[in-house]
Amino acid sequence: MPKSVIMVVEVPSCAHKAVPAGQLAVQTMALKQVLHCQHSPLAAIMLVALLILSTAAGSEAWTTPQTLVYNFTIQPMTLTRLCSTKSIVSVNSNFPGPTIYANEGDRIIVKVTNTAQYNITLHWHGVRQLLSCWSDGPAYITQCPVQTGQTYVYNYTFTNQSGTLFWHAHETWLRGTVYGAIVIFPQSYPYTTFYEEHVVLLGEWWKANVEDVETQALQTGNGPAKADAYTINGLPGPLYNCSGSQDTWVLKVLSNKTYLLRIVNAALNTELFFSIANHNLTVVEIDGDFTKHYTTNTLFLTPGQSTNALLTTDQPVRRYYMGASPYMSAANVSFQKIQTLAVMEYQGSSSATPITPSFPGSNDTNSVTQFSNGLKSLNDGGHPEGVPQTVDKSLFFTVGLGLKPCNPNQTCQGPNGKNFTASVSNVSFVLPKIAILQAYYFNLAGVYQSTLPDTPLNVFDYTGNPPNNLTPESATKLNVIPFNSNVQLVLQDTSLAGVENHPIHLHGYSFYIVGQGFGNFQASNANFNLVDPPRRNTVGVPVGGWAAIRFKADNPGVWYMHCHLEIHTTWGLAMAFIVQNGVGVNQTLPPPPSDLPMC
Repeated sequence: MPKSVIMVVEVPSCAHKAVPAGQLAVQTMALKQVLHCQHSPLAAIMLVALLILSTAAGSEAWTTPQTLVYNFTIQPMTLTRLCSTKSIVSVNSNFPGPTIYANEGDRIIVKVTNTAQYNITLHWHGVRQLLSCWSDGPAYITQCPVQTGQTYVYNYTFTNQSGTLFWHAHETWLRGTVYGAIVIFPQSYPYTTFYEEHVVLLGEWWKANVEDVETQALQTGNGPAKADAYTINGLPGPLYNCSGSQDTWVLKVLSNKTYLLRIVNAALNTELFFSIANHNLTVVEIDGDFTKHYTTNTLFLTPGQSTNALLTTDQPVRRYYMGASPYMSAANVSFQKIQTLAVMEYQGSSSATPITPSFPGSNDTNSVTQFSNGLKSLNDGGHPEGVPQTVDKSLFFTVGLGLKPCNPNQTCQGPNGKNFTASVSNVSFVLPKIAILQAYYFNLAGVYQSTLPDTPLNVFDYTGNPPNNLTPESATKLNVIPFNSNVQLVLQDTSLAGVENHPIHLHGYSFYIVGQGFGNFQASNANFNLVDPPRRNTVGVPVGGWAAIRFKADNPGVWYMHCHLEIHTTWGLAMAFIVQNGVGVNQTLPPPPSDLPMC
């Protein structure tokens, strides 16, 4: 295959079973998966053809980027879980949604047609969107929502990026059911060859409509109703009422093999531990970045984080449970305490009850800290890391919950009869009615203010006894970063309405977590790692503590940063950066596409 050839693949509705031409071993495994998509023989024919092309092309298949076209139809589907049936919003009538498979360097085109009753956008979580900010997807940040009956085409490239990421709805709470994995195959793996790989999507399930759960929380001013279950690949497992073997995902394995598990926490509001009974897991990648090997019996993932881990099936032949269990760092918060379980079944095992894993306690911050401290980027000769050694722009943002007065003629159920709110540096973010990126590009006045300060205007003992006069300002405030600046951002948790671990996600960038600690940040005693810090797109700011991140601002546009606990974003724990243009076409935000949705 000549290097100039670009292969365009039209992926049918069962795209989550399909893999584009690329690494032959991975394709063979995925071809077996696609054959299970009984309603689409076209997919199997397509995969066979691609496999033949890849075999004939040999290594050329790797040196030739391809354009992969996915059709996503946003549509309602009826689903039963926990003996309760409801209509959910889905993609192509799949829950979870289709997996996007690609090779490093491939261009992705996703044609999204909305036939559901809600307006929607899709976000490609962790994709760096180099010069493709218009395809990032957060509603009213980079685009207005795709309305019912409309179509929008997302167009981006996996430039120097591989690993496991995920996509999800980014309008209201629709990502409760609208999500799926992204698998980007690298040119080579810097770790042990594995026999097979599997995507493991962790989620939450409510019997009620998730949009109604959000609405009720906003009306009462209190926290949302807790989830009825956690899920693994959309299934709750056997521990919940009216749930059994038919609602349990099963992973069948062979003895003495190594498997790669691509694990994503797609839950709305819950941080999760993940474990497999009697088996260790070796972390080899986080959020799409390779790591030094770290072996543990328990993983920890905040919403928005992904982890690739190697599993060796070296235990006696039988059945074992794998599962996810909640971590809740906040006091006096109602949450689902029952774990979700799936079955890992060795070939030849009996039908005996599987062994159950041991999980850390739901408030075990020590386990969270130990896991986080064990993660280091690979940073070897073949995979160098560009950790910024100097800082051009230094930022200090406080993050956390607070309280605001109840609206007149309303009864509020938050503490002291108030409403919960949330903020960054005491500014509770308000989504505008026009997309900020559109307003920025066309210089539209009155949509946002470029006045979010680099440091808080109100300085206090952030993790000590809170002041009682810090009701946050409600506004749409952004912070401006010059192009190509080396940025250091310290995120400081606050105790205004109680300390809590906050998973903060930055769009458009991966960043290095150069330091973390408890209490108030003090530069004089912060022990930063500038050699091999972990690189992520979502950082868990420790409960009652701080995290320091660094990144180079080399991607112009408007980039959202928010807590990935959905209720906190709803309450206003969010902001956005404007990264200014550089010089020349390769450093300048391109114009919007012609089909950009209008508000």
